[in-house]
Amino acid sequence: MTLKMYDLAGADPLLRFSPYCWRTRMALAHKGLEVETIPWRFTDKDAIAMSDQGRVPVLIDGDKVIHDSWDIACYLDEAYPDRPALFGSADAKGAALFIRRWCEGQLHPALARLIVADIVEILHDKDVEYFRSSREKALGASLEEFCAEQETNLKRLHDVLMPFRLTVKDRPFVGGDEPAYADYIVFGALQWARCSSPQNLLQADDPVTRWFADMLDLFDGLGVKAPRATAA
Repeated sequence: MTLKMYDLAGADPLLRFSPYCWRTRMALAHKGLEVETIPWRFTDKDAIAMSDQGRVPVLIDGDKVIHDSWDIACYLDEAYPDRPALFGSADAKGAALFIRRWCEGQLHPALARLIVADIVEILHDKDVEYFRSSREKALGASLEEFCAEQETNLKRLHDVLMPFRLTVKDRPFVGGDEPAYADYIVFGALQWARCSSPQNLLQADDPVTRWFADMLDLFDGLGVKAPRATAA
């Protein structure tokens, strides 16, 4: 049975840009599981009412409905133990949890300072007002004001990436010779930026750039083939 996953989409239903959904798409590919991804938009709350909450990803596996990317990853390892492990051990799971906290507490905010105003340009018309009003209320500023100091914001991103940069400088992936769920967490964040904004945020000689290129090519180019935002 093919699994189904509700996946955040822009005006172009093929443009998928949620960092959390990208974690899950990579995790499913890692497990070798086929999935039907269903385009979902911010105002499509009724479509995922069966999950008793209002965010994606939402994964449907038979009669099971799982939401939250971390919970989905844990479920996949438990439900499909015969397929390649996302964590591999309790220690690896703990390390991935640390990466998750760093990513959501440091990397996501640094990226948002650079790309959140660009996201409006890729949204379906029905999502624009919801996205702008909800984000500006949370941020206490217009999206454009929030992203105004680009040079400062870009330096902040590069500073935040330093521990990750030093990690992938000396090894192919966080997981070692092969990628693991910790890699997919960080990949989801950078793929969020790549798909949402036409800006090039990484420097050519940055070890993170090499790592990200390798991640984009995984699973028959799942990441690199994804539609992305283009300059106006």
